[in-house]
Amino acid sequence: VSQSTTVPTGEGFANSMKIDVTTADTSVASNDFWVMVTKLEGQDLQRIKKGTSNAEKLTLSFWVRSTKTGVYVVELVDNDNSSRAVSLSYTIASADTWQKVTFEIPADTDSGATIANDNGTGLSIVWQLAAGSDWTSGTLPTSWENLVNANRYVGQNNTFIGTTNATFFLTGVQLEVGTSASDFEFLPVDVNLNR
Repeated sequence: VSQSTTVPTGEGFANSMKIDVTTADTSVASNDFWVMVTKLEGQDLQRIKKGTSNAEKLTLSFWVRSTKTGVYVVELVDNDNSSRAVSLSYTIASADTWQKVTFEIPADTDSGATIANDNGTGLSIVWQLAAGSDWTSGTLPTSWENLVNANRYVGQNNTFIGTTNATFFLTGVQLEVGTSASDFEFLPVDVNLNR
């Protein structure tokens, strides 16, 4: 995993995260999975009102590029509530081509699903890059449900992790309240430092 200057042209990004397969795994065991995760603190998520009748829908957007085409899965996991989750699949249709992926995440109004107002992990965003049959044998949950491992990564393509020198790039990740993706919010370094 490294920082790269490979970015989508004309979008304002200076860097991306690059994942490079140095040793291929062509035999993914049933209980294996390979993920990239970012964790969001609960105190930063209170405005989504998760677990109430006024819960907000969210929009997740990001730019992605890979040498390997096929179906990939991204998942949001609620770490405070029996790991409730919602998973969404997207297709990389053209190798080595940047594409913007946008998902509308349904509101979670389940009364037991509030996120603690603390600095612990409230939500995780999980990008799946390989998954064995223990994680892919069910039905992909496209709305919030209690976490069932067999449902989490249904349809996930394993050719990426099975190919030496395969690359996966990610940049411009943005999670926002509402049902449409806005342009990426570039913030000056001093503002980010202050936050």
